[in-house]
Amino acid sequence: MPDDPTQIYHWLRIDSRLTTSGQPSESELGEIAALGVRYVINLGLHSHEKALPDEAATVGALGMSYRHIPIDFQHPTEADYQAFCAALTETRDAPTHVHCIANYRVSALLYRYRRDVLGVDDAMARADMTRIWTPNAVWAALIEAPR
Repeated sequence: MPDDPTQIYHWLRIDSRLTTSGQPSESELGEIAALGVRYVINLGLHSHEKALPDEAATVGALGMSYRHIPIDFQHPTEADYQAFCAALTETRDAPTHVHCIANYRVSALLYRYRRDVLGVDDAMARADMTRIWTPNAVWAALIEAPR
């Protein structure tokens, strides 16, 4: 098994199945595929200057499945969180990589998902999130929603 591509911006391995990061390049997607990842979930906007021109095609050519859940960074919603949860449920136990542009959207939603759905200890889930960033008020309101 190759080493984690830790040069990818804000790379974070959550466990043996789940990894997260900021926007990977096309070559970095190849490194992610080499890890055995079968699903890539992208929460970033395709219109962002750092987004790849056709990430779905690149991911598909590497033998992975691609799911895009575009989340407006300034206006995340409960529906965004529910779509995120559904996407993770669909991947079951398969190796999955979730990214956005800077790993802010991902780390915040994954914190809530791990806490509320997987039952991970709040302090542990929060520590992984704050390794990447401390959510602003808009994101804090979404992830601190009643359990």
